Amino acid sequence: MLYILTHDILPVFSMLALGFVLGRAGKISRDEAAAVNRVAFLVLQPALILPLIAGVDFAAFRLDALALYALCQVGTFGLALLAARRVFRREPVEAWLLAMATVFVNSLLYIYPISFLIYGEAAALPITAIVAWDASATFAFFIVTTDLMANRTANAAQSLKRVGSNPVLIAIALGLIVNAAGIAVPEPLLTAMDFAGAGAAPLTLFALGVILSGQRIVPDGTVVGISAIKLLVFPALIWAALQLAPLPADWRQLFVLNAAGPSGAMAFALAMLHGVRTDAIAPVVIWTSVLSLISLAALA
Repeated sequence: MLYILTHDILPVFSMLALGFVLGRAGKISRDEAAAVNRVAFLVLQPALILPLIAGVDFAAFRLDALALYALCQVGTFGLALLAARRVFRREPVEAWLLAMATVFVNSLLYIYPISFLIYGEAAALPITAIVAWDASATFAFFIVTTDLMANRTANAAQSLKRVGSNPVLIAIALGLIVNAAGIAVPEPLLTAMDFAGAGAAPLTLFALGVILSGQRIVPDGTVVGISAIKLLVFPALIWAALQLAPLPADWRQLFVLNAAGPSGAMAFALAMLHGVRTDAIAPVVIWTSVLSLISLAALA
């Protein structure tokens, strides 16, 4: 457990921590971090996502495991949304993103590299399945729905243009088309995307650390409640649901490992993009990132 924590988990977490420390010290400004985050989101993440989806072997996935995972996401999201609206009295879009933070794990930028460090490419197939699902379906769903909720006065044409020009959504769509058509991506293009995509995780985590360093991190009731749903309820529900299917032990273990990971940064990024308050979302990302260190090391 200690070896996994120090050699596989903390090195990835260190980029977020470094950004947080440098942000608190005033060495990197929020505007600088926001610019880095924008480049990572618009350029590097699409370069990471497109070849991942284009090259993944969907036939190797356990669809029963993914279906159970998706159902647990729906159930946990509904519980968190109800708590955010009725118990914590948050506004609709903020409550939507707080609920997103309980089910959209930092899989692509955090759990994915950690799982490869620990298990290698072959053993990390279950994590790859979740990353493909979250990248192609869950993330796209929240990008579109949050945009529509935050821009209710926009007409259908404006919304379609805004959503259709999102680079991440374009990368997801192209990846699915290339995969379904069996098209081989040219090697030079793959090399270029691999080169660019390698910087997506460290730069995004670093920028997130800087931006979060300017946020209030002392947890209030909302932060405690949402973080508890993320770190306790969601993994427990995943564990219980996976007992219903005859799955290999590694699929169960890695699905629970992923569910125990920290909240994805995208809820925070979408809040910033649409001008939604982040005084609760930011601490949820921080606290789930810190508290998940021990649980991830134990489960791995």
